[in-house]
Amino acid sequence: MTEPEPRVRRRNEIEYEPVDAADGLEKGVLIDESDGAPNFAIRRFVLEAGAEVPEHTNAVEHEQYVLEGEYTVGIGDEEREVEAGDSLLIPAGTVHWYRNEGEEPGAFLCAVPNGDDEIELLE
Repeated sequence: MTEPEPRVRRRNEIEYEPVDAADGLEKGVLIDESDGAPNFAIRRFVLEAGAEVPEHTNAVEHEQYVLEGEYTVGIGDEEREVEAGDSLLIPAGTVHWYRNEGEEPGAFLCAVPNGDDEIELLE
C-alpha cells in the first residue's frame, strides 16, 4: 500500500450540494478517499434557519464538531441543544435528527470512516 501524499484543499475548491434527505441542509466534502485520505472523510454541513433533518440512522459512526449557530440534535430518545464549540459522537446505527429553530444557520464538521455510509430514513 502506498503512503498518501499530503494535500491542502482551499475553501474555493469545496462544492456544496443539497442533501436529498432534508430541505435546508447542504454538504461539502472537505477531504475523503478521493483526496488520498486512507481512513476518514471530513464533511461540512450547513443547517439553514428553520430546517429539519428527519429521524435516520447511518451505517457508520459520526464524530461532529459544531462550528457556528445553535440547534437541536435528537440522539436516541434525548434532545440536546448544541452550539459552536460542542462535540458529538453518534454511534453507527443510532437514531438521530436535527432541528434549527433559530434565525441563523448552524454549521458543523462531521468525520466518518471512509466507505459506504448507508442512510436509512425512519419516517
